Amino acid sequence: MGWIWKEEHLDLVLVPFGLLMMFIYHLYLLHKYLNDREDTAIVYENNNKNAWVQKILQVEPKERGYALAVLNGQLSASTSLSSISLVLCSLIGALLGNSSNNFVTSTMILGDTSKSTNSIKYIAILSCFLLAFTCFVQTTRHFVHASFLICMPTGDVPVNCIQKAVIRGSNFWAVGLRALYFATTLLLWIFGPIPMFIGSVATVIVLHFLDITKEPMIRYEPDKKIERKIASVVGAFNQIGRP
Repeated sequence: MGWIWKEEHLDLVLVPFGLLMMFIYHLYLLHKYLNDREDTAIVYENNNKNAWVQKILQVEPKERGYALAVLNGQLSASTSLSSISLVLCSLIGALLGNSSNNFVTSTMILGDTSKSTNSIKYIAILSCFLLAFTCFVQTTRHFVHASFLICMPTGDVPVNCIQKAVIRGSNFWAVGLRALYFATTLLLWIFGPIPMFIGSVATVIVLHFLDITKEPMIRYEPDKKIERKIASVVGAFNQIGRP
C-alpha cells in the first residue's frame, strides 16, 4: 500500500521549513555581526549610543535631565511591551487550557487540526512571549542602572560602566523584539501552515531590510576633556624630564 498525501502533512513540511529559514537568516546575521560589523544596524546603533554616553558625561551632572528623559522613554517602551507579553502569555495559557476545538479550527484550516498539534502551537507561542517578557524586564533593569549612574552627583563614574549598561539594555531590547517577531509568525500557524510559511518569508525579508545597513559609520570627535587631561599629563612628564 503506497503512501497517501494528507493535508495534515503540510504542517510537517511548511512549518519546519519556515522556522529553518528564520534560523538560517539569524545565523547569517550573526556571521555579518562577527565579520562585517559595520554593515549591521546593531553595531551602527551601538556606536551611536556609545558616543551619546560619552557626550552626556561631558555635561555637568545637574544638567543631565534630558538624558534621563531619553532613558525614561526607553524604560516606558520596555515596560509596556513586557506588560503586553505577560498579558498575552496569560491569554495563551487560558487558550491552552481549553482543549476543545472550535468551528474555525476544525473546518476552515488547511492542515493538522488535532489537539496535540494545537497544544504544540500554543506552547511554542507561549515560549516566545515568555522569552520576550524576560528580555524586556532585563532591558528595564539595565536602563534603570544606567539612569542611576548618569545621575551620580560627583560625576566620576567611568564611561565604560554606563556604556556597558546602555548597550546591554539595547541588546536585550533587540532580542525581545526578535522573540515577538517569532511569536507573530507562530501566531499565524493557528490559521494553518500556509499562512505561517508566508509569514516566515515576509519576516525574513523585513528583518533583512532592517538589520543590514549601508550607511557609513559615524566617526564622532574624541572627548576634548580627555584630550586636555592627556595633554596636561604629557606636559607634566616633559617638565619633570627636563634638566
